[in-house]
Amino acid sequence: MSGLKAQAVHSIPPYTLTRLAREWLAEDTPNFDLAGVCVGSEDVEAKLLCKTPHTVLAGSPFFTAVFTEVGCTVDWIYQEGAVITSPGPDAVTLTGVVRGPARCLLLGERPALNCLSRASGIATRCSQLNLMATSAGWHGEVAGTRKTTPGFRLVEKYAMLVGGTSMHRQDLSGMVMLKDNHIWASGSITEAVTVARSVCGFSSKIEVECRSTVEGREAAAAGADIVMLDNFQPQEVHVAARELKNEFPALQIEASGGVTPENLALYFSPHVDIISLGCITQGCPVADFSLKVQKPVFSG
Repeated sequence: MSGLKAQAVHSIPPYTLTRLAREWLAEDTPNFDLAGVCVGSEDVEAKLLCKTPHTVLAGSPFFTAVFTEVGCTVDWIYQEGAVITSPGPDAVTLTGVVRGPARCLLLGERPALNCLSRASGIATRCSQLNLMATSAGWHGEVAGTRKTTPGFRLVEKYAMLVGGTSMHRQDLSGMVMLKDNHIWASGSITEAVTVARSVCGFSSKIEVECRSTVEGREAAAAGADIVMLDNFQPQEVHVAARELKNEFPALQIEASGGVTPENLALYFSPHVDIISLGCITQGCPVADFSLKVQKPVFSG
C-alpha cells in the first residue's frame, strides 16, 4: 500500500465527514424508524464482509463517520487503500467489525455500505488503470472527470485519490476548462482564452477542448496551459500531440473521449500528459460488501 493511499484519509476535514453522515442518515430515515422497535437497543456486533475479490478498500472514513453519528464503533481489519484478499473467488473476507445498539447499527447500515461499496469500486478500477500505466512505463497521469453522481462527488473524487489516479478538477471553480459550447458562445478559441485569463489571473490554469490540431494550435498560441484532444482516435492523438509539443514544449496535452479500460494502453504516448476516463465513475462496478449482525450465544 502506497503512502499516498494511507494518507488519503487525512484529506477530508472532520466537519465535512460529520455533515455528510448526518445528511445521508436524514435522507434514509427522515422521521420514524418503525423497524427499530423490533430490535431495541441491546448492544450487538456485526461483521463487515467483502464478497468481491481483490477489492481496494476505500471510503472507510465515511463508513466510520456514519456509525459514529448513531453511537456505534468500527474496528477495521484492513486499512484504507489496502487490497482485500480472499482465499477463493467465492469466499468472503472479514474487513471490519461494527458494535453498538442494535437499532442504531441498523440505522447506519445502508448509508455506510452505500459509501463503502461505491468508493471501493471506484478505487479498485483506478488502481487497475494506474497499474496499466505504470507497467507500460508511461510518464503521465490517468485521471477522472466531472462525470460524477450529484451530491456524491466528494466521495467519488476521494476514491480516485485512494485508487492512485488524478482527481482532475474538483468543480467549475477549480480550473477553467473551455469546452465546445464555451467556444461557440464566445465566438472563437482566442477570444474565450483571452477573456478567461483576464478573470482567472495567474492562479488558475486554462484548458481548452479541441477537435483538431488546428484548434489545439490556436488554443496554445492564445495562452492555454492544457489542450484536450477530444474524441481523437489513438493514432490521431499521437500525431497531434507530437506536433503540438514540438511547437509548444511547455504545453500539457490531455487525451479524452472514448477512452476505456480496454483501449487505454493505445493512448499512451511520450507526448500525452493526461488521459481522462469518464468510466472511472460512470458505470463503474461497485464492490460487494454486507454487514451481518451476529446472533447472540446463549449459555446453559
